[in-house]
Amino acid sequence: MPEFRHLSQDLELIFPLGHDQRTPVHTHPLGHLVYPATGLLSLVTETGAWIAPPNRVVWIPAGFEHQHRAHGSTDMHIVFLSAAMAAQLPDAPAVLVMTPLAREATLALTRDEARSASSLTRLRWVIIDDVVSAPEQPLHLPEPRDDRLLAIAALVERDLSSPVTLDQLGREVGASERTLSRLFYRETGMGFRQWRTQLRIHRALIMLTEGTPVTGVAAACGWANPSAFIDAFTALVGQSPGRYQRSLL
Repeated sequence: MPEFRHLSQDLELIFPLGHDQRTPVHTHPLGHLVYPATGLLSLVTETGAWIAPPNRVVWIPAGFEHQHRAHGSTDMHIVFLSAAMAAQLPDAPAVLVMTPLAREATLALTRDEARSASSLTRLRWVIIDDVVSAPEQPLHLPEPRDDRLLAIAALVERDLSSPVTLDQLGREVGASERTLSRLFYRETGMGFRQWRTQLRIHRALIMLTEGTPVTGVAAACGWANPSAFIDAFTALVGQSPGRYQRSLL
């Protein structure tokens, strides 16, 4: 698997991506934090997808195969970390809260300004100290491997506006609801309803980034009414869909 350098050997940089632009699948020898200062960023791996709006930061450990995808014009601010620094962060990819202090430190690190090595090190520690103090955010969508679950995932993704039950989906793929429920927990670590909610939030974030009105997003993603969508979105993302969409302007 090739190492992708984002066109730079620097430890801190900004890498702009246009709407729907994707990087090659790649790895890095160093763990790194990726902050989408604008737009929305997906991190795609063979085990699932993580998604980060501008109030989140993505952590990617060293050697972890991945691909980025931008939704909307996205500026990736990338901060590589030494092994000692990386040891303070999770062993697997994660979406973490980007606090105001960590955001300013990240922007300072990635500006085209001359800084001493000690100053850069202090800024990186500020980011680490702040992002690890907040809990990991539930914006991860695990990818199942069982063929029946993959078929169900495709059916659900095809029409999120239709809230079909796991029992109904089971009839389509030839498996009982009980069997499928057990498989979902085993392969994704969550129940079917939670997994589907994660998928709906992922789709909602993308649609909001594209400018779709909140009411249209709620309907397209299968919520019975905008209020239910707002409650679910706010609980996972940390702000209302309207406020999130306004922050992109």
